[in-house]
Amino acid sequence: MKDRVVVTGIGIISSVGIGVDLFWNSLIEGKSGIGPITLFDTSNYDVKFAGEVKNFNPEEYNISKKEARKMDRFLQFSMGAAKLALDDAGIEINQDNGEDIGVLIGSGIGGMSTLETQHRILLENGPGRVSPFFIPMMIINMASGHVGIKLGARGPNLSIVTACATAAHSIGEAAELLKRGKAKVMIAGGTEAAITPLSVAGFSSMKALSTRNEEPEKASRPFDKLRDGFVMGEGSGVLILERLDDALARGAKVYAEILSFGMSADAHHITEPDPQGRGAALAMKRALEAAGIKPEEVDYINAHGTSTPIGDKTETMAIKSVFGERAYKIPVSSTKSMTGHALGAAGALETIVCILAAKNGIIPPTINYENPDAECDLDYVPNIARKAEINIAINNSFGFGGQNAVIAVRKFKDNRA
Repeated sequence: MKDRVVVTGIGIISSVGIGVDLFWNSLIEGKSGIGPITLFDTSNYDVKFAGEVKNFNPEEYNISKKEARKMDRFLQFSMGAAKLALDDAGIEINQDNGEDIGVLIGSGIGGMSTLETQHRILLENGPGRVSPFFIPMMIINMASGHVGIKLGARGPNLSIVTACATAAHSIGEAAELLKRGKAKVMIAGGTEAAITPLSVAGFSSMKALSTRNEEPEKASRPFDKLRDGFVMGEGSGVLILERLDDALARGAKVYAEILSFGMSADAHHITEPDPQGRGAALAMKRALEAAGIKPEEVDYINAHGTSTPIGDKTETMAIKSVFGERAYKIPVSSTKSMTGHALGAAGALETIVCILAAKNGIIPPTINYENPDAECDLDYVPNIARKAEINIAINNSFGFGGQNAVIAVRKFKDNRA
């Protein structure tokens, strides 16, 4: 049991809801969290919508107004999700256990809002007016740094940056740290708050975003033939990970087991996936091999499924190359159809989906699936949630630069006599 890593707490801040219950119920009901951007004026933008987090108040997560002014939104999200996860796990960090608790929370982009604001101050008012908190508000490792400082977690503390695969890499590596005995508890996941003027302009210039402004809630349509790009999202997902023996010893509730972790690189292009899906397939194969899982044992795949014309097609190819004919029998859904693409936080939100799907025996749908695509011909659980017995599920996360991460989770069964 020392080599088995389980999830004992979950914290979620997302466009479809804050907290496990609201997040999960929204997904099962097929509710979209996507709507007009309110964080800045989009009058001159081609893209005017995103998956914004609503009703987030930092003070509800023990972040004072003074502290919040020194923290970018992505940092506030990580702090909030970490608190929710620890509370859910029933863990209180103190002088006795702090050295054994580590933090590994990453972000794909980090404090972009702070960067934009302080650059504007530099141009308008000169270098002397740039905030002394500018750098620590912006740099990505402060997602883990702030959590460790605030909570007193003095174990391993680091951040991973692999674009849209960040959170999956973070969870996978946190599990490995536990297996190597480097910590007894890891607070792991991802955070992102990149719905900013410059970020939206940048992704829009790449022609990566959907421009379905007239129907934003229908814009994210993974695997649908009329998909025209992804929808930006934001939020944070944080897991509390422990070795199974430690979790059972303290009487913790266990959501699921982190079964294995697979990684690979496309080694192909800075933004486009390998056209044959070889890197994605390799990461899936490695996740299966690491746990000794046979293709026929996988019951659900939460797809990367961004709603881009190329990405969805190549992911479909990759799944078929790994699972063969079995691919047509495995439910594959993309919850980005509801949350939008939370970039560096996506892998955490979607690993949580796998965990909750296994625990609750229900698969959230891919909403907005209306027009079948001959090149995307798997079972995408269209529009309506589906009851199913799920023992093993995998989450796919693929990032710019061709960096791929796949997490396999297993439904927890307490086999102690």
